[in-house]
Formats: sequence, structure tokens, C-alpha cells
Amino acid sequence: MSDPVTLDAAWLRGHPLPVHPEQTDKNSRGRVMLVGGSSLVPGGLILTATAAFRAGAGKVQVALPAPLAIPTGIALPEAGIYALPADENGEIADAAPVTDKIGSCGCLALGPAIATPKAAGFVLDALLPAAADNPVILDAACVAAAADRLDAIAALAGGSVLTPHAGEMAQLTGLDADDIEARRDEIAVEWAARLRAVLLIKGATTLIASPDGELTVYGGGGVGLATGGSGDVLTGLIAGLIARGMPAWEAACWGVWLHGEAGRRLAERLGAMGYMARELPGEVPSLMRGI
Repeated sequence: MSDPVTLDAAWLRGHPLPVHPEQTDKNSRGRVMLVGGSSLVPGGLILTATAAFRAGAGKVQVALPAPLAIPTGIALPEAGIYALPADENGEIADAAPVTDKIGSCGCLALGPAIATPKAAGFVLDALLPAAADNPVILDAACVAAAADRLDAIAALAGGSVLTPHAGEMAQLTGLDADDIEARRDEIAVEWAARLRAVLLIKGATTLIASPDGELTVYGGGGVGLATGGSGDVLTGLIAGLIARGMPAWEAACWGVWLHGEAGRRLAERLGAMGYMARELPGEVPSLMRGI
């Protein structure tokens, strides 16, 4: 296995962002469907949706527990909202009502702000069979829930992107987290091939492995990114780029870079720690323009 390639300006220029002509409408810029949320993290999908818009998606639709639907719609007037049945704990109890809504989306992202494996399982079991050729991002609780659904993940016709940190990677694979940290390159490449997926292992440095054995590394945007909601933003950036037409592997690499560089900019302006995840998406349009 060769050493990972560093994500830098040269790599990004070699894998440019999609260019949309002036006459492009919102449908041509791509549609993202996000499914997640819980009463424990009621604003999490707002971060993800905002990031998808900032990455350039033309339309973003959000499916989440019914009690969160109206507040989220008010906070996100740009997004479409689907209310899903919720259990007594404010978690998604059934995702089937949106199975007929995902066929035309450019990217389906499952898991942001879901708090329990049970709810994540409901989402995966309802929506993976309906994903058709759409790329699917699995984040947070849906990564852990995928451990019991590895064959279904590998069989996705449109491929998938998984975004675990070392702890979630341990839940997915059954490996020890310390072993994963010690052998990140090897394990990332092995599991990306096994799942036919783009696989991120997040941390102080982030590895991105493709199903074909490509491996890149981003040196990290600083300790300030280790804050609540940061991962929700990353998922939204990747989803927005995929919806615009970028291949999943390149979108994941660009999303990691944009996320990290947004953190670096905020750290330079505000300080190494103390900025909020909600501030990251606002840095993204100018970062994309600068490459």
C-alpha cells in the first residue's frame, strides 16, 4: 500500500469543482435529502442543511421527527421539510413515509443528529432498499447501525460514503479503537474495498479511502473543530458537493478540506478554540472561489 496523498491546493486543482453555467436552475444544481434529527439534538440537521446549501446544492430537503418539523422549517426557510413519525423519546420511529421522495435526489444523507442505534436502524432498513442509484452518506448513529447491515451497504448501486471517527469505526468493524488508530491507513483501505464505499476516518488528521484503494490525508484544521456539530457540517458539505454532480470520492476529499480550512480561517480570526460549528459553513463559498 502506498503512502496517502496529501490534500492540498495542487490536488484540488487537479480535481476541480463542478462548473454550472449561468442559466442553471436550482434543480440542475442538485437536490440533497437529509434524514435524521432527534429531540436530544434538535438543531443538528439545521447545521447539515446549511452546509449543503453553502457547498452549492440547489435544493435541500430535510426529513426529521415530527415535533421538530415546524421549528426547523422556520429556522431553514430555504429547505423543504418532511415530518416523520416520532417515538416517545423524540426519535424517528419510521422513515418509510419518505421512501418515494428519495428517488430523484442527488445525494441521500442518513444519520446526522440521530441519538440512538434503534432509530438509525429504522432509517437504514426503510431507506437503503429505496436508494436506487443515489449515493448515500452514512453519518453518526447510522455508521454504528451499519455494522448489522454490511451487505446492504456494499450492495448500494450508487455507492456510499461513511464518516466515522475511530470510536464509530470500532462499532462498525468490531475492531479495537486503539488498533484502528495504530493501523488507520491499512484499515481504511481494507474496509473501503470491503464496503465498496468511500470511507473517512476522522481525527486530528483525517484519512479518506476510496473503494479502489486511493488514500488521501488532510492534516487537520485545528483543535477548534473538535466541537459539537462539526461533523454535521462536514456531512452537509459532502452531500452538497455530490448533489452538484461531483463523484463521491472527490466530494469527500473536497468536503474534508473545506471543513478543515473553514476551521483554520476561524481560528486565525477568532482564536484557536471557541468558535461554533454554525460558523463554519459561512466560510465555504469564498474557500471554493479561491481554488
